[in-house]
Amino acid sequence: MNYKSNSLYFMVLSALSITLSFFSAPYVYSAENELKIGGVGSALGAMKVLGAVFEQSHPGIKVKIFPSLGSTGGVKAVAEGSVDIGLSGRALKDEELKTGLSVIEYARTPMVFVVNKSVKISGLTTGEIVEIYKGKKQKWPDGQRIRLILRPASDSDTLVIRKISPEMNEALEAASLRAGMLTAPTDQENVDLIERTPGAAGFSTLTQITSEMRHVKILAYNNVEPSVKALAKGIYPLSKALYIVTKQKPSALARGFLDFIQSEKGVEILEALDNLAVTGNKMDK
Repeated sequence: MNYKSNSLYFMVLSALSITLSFFSAPYVYSAENELKIGGVGSALGAMKVLGAVFEQSHPGIKVKIFPSLGSTGGVKAVAEGSVDIGLSGRALKDEELKTGLSVIEYARTPMVFVVNKSVKISGLTTGEIVEIYKGKKQKWPDGQRIRLILRPASDSDTLVIRKISPEMNEALEAASLRAGMLTAPTDQENVDLIERTPGAAGFSTLTQITSEMRHVKILAYNNVEPSVKALAKGIYPLSKALYIVTKQKPSALARGFLDFIQSEKGVEILEALDNLAVTGNKMDK
């Protein structure tokens, strides 16, 4: 982990008063066991913290988190045996399920509109965001140029944003056809660009911004501040579902890690990192 992840790990431990010896180990693991996890970038920050806590409570176990593979890349990696657990920001397609995979939704996180720290606004409405993507609104109130950061058409974030409204879907199409637009292939590159580009704006997830301790401004959406509590109450409308993908007969280590994620302490960590945990979904044993 880098220094940001280490700092966040200890912050979460302190905030939750986690006693590492609390976790029991219902599965027997070999000292050489390594759990490989990869997939959608927005889930990686929280997964690094969960993995670090799991390692501390299971001596001899190593949790390896790969850099962003994307949802499709994570699913393929599980099917090919390159990773034990894949992370996806979308439900699996029928053809993916036919390759012998199992999937459960483990969390939801608010989808948020974020801007570079230089932008002097606190919120936007759907109508204003549509105007930005259509190119009708090209400057912020202080005259600074809006630099919109796009995502690939097939990206899971793009699929969520398309569903906001027919107007938003049309605006995304219009933005993708304009010359000179900046496009970020991964979730991490997306926020990197927003952080370092004056006037930049784009969509991300609240858990990524929190878990990676990113230096961007999170905007209110239609006068509602994004939070897990607001999402749980149905007040904040935009969210991204996060899924865990495994083989239909996953290893004991993968099952043990999933049980940890869905344990009381695992849920506390997820929610501290701005995920609304989805419990009760169980992997086949």
